[in-house]
Formats: sequence, structure tokens, C-alpha cells
Amino acid sequence: MNNLTIHSGETFEQVFLNEPSVDLHIVQEAGSHVKIHVLNWRADGSNDAQATNRIAVEQQGEGCSTEIYALAYLNGQQQVTTETRVTHAVGGGTSDQLIKFVLDEESKGRFVGELKIEQDAQKVEAHQTNRNILLSETAEMRTQPQLEIYADDVKATHGASTGQLDDTALFYMQQRGIGAQKARQLLVGAFIKDVLVTIGEDNNALRERLLNAVDGIIE
Repeated sequence: MNNLTIHSGETFEQVFLNEPSVDLHIVQEAGSHVKIHVLNWRADGSNDAQATNRIAVEQQGEGCSTEIYALAYLNGQQQVTTETRVTHAVGGGTSDQLIKFVLDEESKGRFVGELKIEQDAQKVEAHQTNRNILLSETAEMRTQPQLEIYADDVKATHGASTGQLDDTALFYMQQRGIGAQKARQLLVGAFIKDVLVTIGEDNNALRERLLNAVDGIIE
């Protein structure tokens, strides 16, 4: 496990691409900002790759912000587990988690997300979202979102959904002359890009490369 302390007013941003293991424990001091992307991308060429991602963030100073984005785009027999734990120990902070899985063929995904707001953490705004698309009948997804709130003056949401592509959207696009396969690719591409566009300017080259890879899938 990598233990990091982000000191007052500092910013920590990191993108992890196709790592077999990401294991972070981060403590944030007042006014610090953390932004993490964990991307498991089937373009690595391995049909049976497995990865486990664990990210724990503790806001121990007031006015911190935390952003965690994770995307697993898998096929074959690839497997990815992503676990997040965000703890607001003091007030005035914000956190946003957006976790997405796209699973094809016999791939498997698992998400465990814990969002905890301690009793003294008033005026916190925290959101956790997990969205998953299954592209085959043999793909599997397990999701376990957890929300613990002990303060009474907070804004907190969490949501999780797993399903197929939107039949209504597919039908609408086909009515506009877009073929069924192309329509599926466009919807999957939009779903994936929702995470990729949040990669910051410091990693602009990587962001553009991944966005172009999505466009290559669509073409």
C-alpha cells in the first residue's frame, strides 16, 4: 500500500492506466485537492488480465476536495475489482466518485464503495455513482455501494445501476438511419467518454489518445 499525505493547499492528481494493482491510502490536510483516475482498458491486449484497485481517502482537514474516477472496459475473461473508501472526518469538504464498468463476453467486474461522513463533518457535500453496462449475457457485475452518515447538515447521494444498452435510444438512432451496430458503438462510446473527459490538462496527451481509441471503436 502507498501511504500519502497531501498537505494543506496542495493538489495531487494521478492517472493509472492498466495497472495490475493500485493500492493507495491518502490523508488530506486542510484545503487540499485529490483527483485520481483508475483506467482498466481492454486495449492492453491481454484476454485474461486481472486487476485489483483499492483507493482510500481520509479528509482530515477542512475544505478538502476529492475526485475519484474509475473506468473498466473489459472483454474476454478479464476481471477487475475496484474498491473505494472516502471518509469525511471534518466538515466543509466535497467528494465525487464516478465509477463505470463496460463488460463484454465473459468479463467480470466488482465494485465496493464506502462513503462515510463522521459526526463532526458538517457542511459536507459528497456523491458516489456507479454505472455499469453489460454487452453480453455471460458478463457479470457485482456492486456494493455503502453510505454511512453521522452528521445532520450534509448533502450526500449514492446510486448504482447495471443493465443493457438503452433500447429506446437504440431504436431512436436506427430511425435516424444509423445501423444497429453503429448505434451500439456510439452509445458505448458516449458512456466511456463521460469518464475520460474528466482527465485534467496535465495529462492531455493521454486523454486525447484514449478518446481517439474510443472513436476508433466507433468507426
